[in-house]
Amino acid sequence: MRILVIEDDRDAAAFLLRGLREAGHVADHAADGDVGAMAVEEGSYDVVVVDRMLPFRDGLSIVESMRRRGDATPVLILSALGQVDDRVQGLRAGGDDYLTKPFAFTELLARVEALGRRRRGGGGETDMVYRIADLELDRLSHAVTRSGQDIPLQPREFRLLEYLMKHAGQVVTRTMLLENVWDYHFDPQTNVIDVHISRLRSKIDKGFDKPLLHTVRGAGYMLRDGAR
Repeated sequence: MRILVIEDDRDAAAFLLRGLREAGHVADHAADGDVGAMAVEEGSYDVVVVDRMLPFRDGLSIVESMRRRGDATPVLILSALGQVDDRVQGLRAGGDDYLTKPFAFTELLARVEALGRRRRGGGGETDMVYRIADLELDRLSHAVTRSGQDIPLQPREFRLLEYLMKHAGQVVTRTMLLENVWDYHFDPQTNVIDVHISRLRSKIDKGFDKPLLHTVRGAGYMLRDGAR
């Protein structure tokens, strides 16, 4: 999933971003209410996590603005204000869930992923399970199998395969991978993509009858059923 975190506390934001990315999600950050409001309008997110108390513009006003213009993106509100009236106010402003600080990251992750499933219509198989030939990737459980055999992947390898499967049959360029899998908006001038593609290919293709992950010379990579 692609998640926006609007949080002004630098340490808290770094903690959330690291955890979400380690869980295989793409996470962007906005450090104040104004930047967060613009990011919501300009981006396309599966879930927004917003702190209630923010510089320049508070979190509830961001949520209210989203709902007024018909933006139904699920929102998880974070706040140190945990009284019943505070939670009710957040939900009435348009929040889908409300989590009081301090919290356990595992609970936040579970809530965020539940909101993501809700956005996709209850976690239907069409959205949450990708298949190509005998390769299957479950976006919720992070399980990958081929011909019924479990394929263990590291978080970055999972994100790479998820992106390739989402765009199966299409050429995926190195720039697309850097931006959407590594969150780089510049070329780091390393062979990080080549290394991960090689590792992924050895896991999903080695020992099976036909390769699915192909290099398109001079263009990028493609996941497809059958060589051509």
